[in-house]
Amino acid sequence: LVMTAPIFESEWLHTLITLLALITMLGGNLLALFQPNLKRLLGYSSIAHFGYLMVAIVVGGTMAMETTGVYLITYLVTTLAAFGVVTQVSSPFGGEDAAGLHHYRGLFWRRPWLAAVMTVSFLSLAGIPLTAGFIGKFYVIALGVADSQWWLVGGIVAGSAIGLFYYLRVMVTLYLPEPGMRRRDATNDWGSRVGGLTLLVVAVLILVIGVYPAPVID
Repeated sequence: LVMTAPIFESEWLHTLITLLALITMLGGNLLALFQPNLKRLLGYSSIAHFGYLMVAIVVGGTMAMETTGVYLITYLVTTLAAFGVVTQVSSPFGGEDAAGLHHYRGLFWRRPWLAAVMTVSFLSLAGIPLTAGFIGKFYVIALGVADSQWWLVGGIVAGSAIGLFYYLRVMVTLYLPEPGMRRRDATNDWGSRVGGLTLLVVAVLILVIGVYPAPVID
């Protein structure tokens, strides 16, 4: 729509979308910064990631189409992994989901593979090299640099720095000693169920795309 509708060629709308991109990427990260609820944290994080993706809308052109495709694929597998772990930890219980960050404290000592999947997904969300998220974020930054959108590139760098803080907070929580509170845990056979197997496949995809992204790019 952006590439075909004539209205998007106007200067004022271009400026507005640029401003919205900056507000979205910084606002989303700041809202997630001190969020104790993991599901809300991932929700606010997704706002920030859409802000990064709006860089492609600002720049436009065929490279923006490729960037958008690659970014959405990398973000899709990463988000499936993160929310998949929440689902596995929540599924054995009725009522409220295991959404609080305290529910995941010491998860590594109970379910090391689930903790590993969550760690990989959050490393990908942070854009750490050798994960799918790095490929997507690299594309967006490269697109912004190529079009000299320095304000947006600065926003991506600042937003990523803020994001790294709260992503690390979640990852550290997974490996802390267990507290003396009610545990939330996955079932013993989670890895043999369809949801668990899908979760492991998605986690492997995050690493494979990060190391060998050529098929996705093609």
